[in-house]
Amino acid sequence: MTGQDDSTIIVMRRDATAANIDHIVERLRDIGAEAHVSQGQLRTVIGAVGDRAVIQQLPWEAFPGVERVVPILKPYRFVSRDFQAADSVVDVGGVPVGGGALVVIAGPCAVESRDQLFATATAVQQAGARILRGDAFKPRTSPYAFQGLGEKGLQLLAEAREETGMPFVAEVLDTRDIELVSSYADLIRIGARNMANFTLLAEVGRQPKPVMLKRGFTATIEEWLNAAEYIYKEGNHQVILCERGIRTFEPQTRNTLDISAVPVVKGLSHLPILVDPSHSGGRRALVPSLTRAAVAAGADGVMVDVHPSPETAQVDGGQALHPTEFATLMDEVRAVAKAIGRKA
Repeated sequence: MTGQDDSTIIVMRRDATAANIDHIVERLRDIGAEAHVSQGQLRTVIGAVGDRAVIQQLPWEAFPGVERVVPILKPYRFVSRDFQAADSVVDVGGVPVGGGALVVIAGPCAVESRDQLFATATAVQQAGARILRGDAFKPRTSPYAFQGLGEKGLQLLAEAREETGMPFVAEVLDTRDIELVSSYADLIRIGARNMANFTLLAEVGRQPKPVMLKRGFTATIEEWLNAAEYIYKEGNHQVILCERGIRTFEPQTRNTLDISAVPVVKGLSHLPILVDPSHSGGRRALVPSLTRAAVAAGADGVMVDVHPSPETAQVDGGQALHPTEFATLMDEVRAVAKAIGRKA
């Protein structure tokens, strides 16, 4: 009979050597446990996953370089604050996400043409956006609706990056497309519909590009963090969470923005968290208010739909801001950030 499978965090001293760390990792593997190493600026922690009884039999605090041992009781282990107290900062094509600064991602929901994409990219960059959004593959309720330009869309996004210097985020829908999207995008997004697609999560966890994980519209925060754990445990620690609203009984908005998720996640996890006000509200008039609320709540960034001609957009035109509206919103974002002592 085996004991309970659980996690233990082994916190190394600041002066622990590489040899000390390697010795712990080797010893864990000797007893059949997994070892996950997280190296911070000040110290290293090692996550031990396996039979709790077997792990606890060894006197870890007697090993050279070990400061203390902490058991983790949460189902999500490596994305929790117990595993890493300091905020994670994810590098997206040279743009840091997390750690206190505010990052704005903006662009069209879907890439429709070169002119549409380049007009939007230039406008959002001039207004202060740091990362471009735009999807080449679009999951739609109707199989007859516009499904995106596929690889041609990714190529246009890469051209826009070359022109503006902005990295871009694009969604991947299927494990068969991971290599393709990863070869172009700086940040891979997992949409709300795929939050519980655990095969897809594990596969993106095995590739090196950062991953944005949107919350499923029926998912609890714990389920969302468990989904992030699927990515993290496969070796990809560059994970960003994105709150985009949940389904409630209220029909006045596309989804109900769970603004409380921002401080709740901040308390539970070290991962950066963004807010998508466009897909939460579903209406252009709501986007500024929801964006300001996200900044005030402490989100590490926001992702906003912008289109040069929302009335002709093939996807989600009703929630997209015109570039002039986005420029006004950016002034408001900076004002809110300044008022609460944040950088934008």
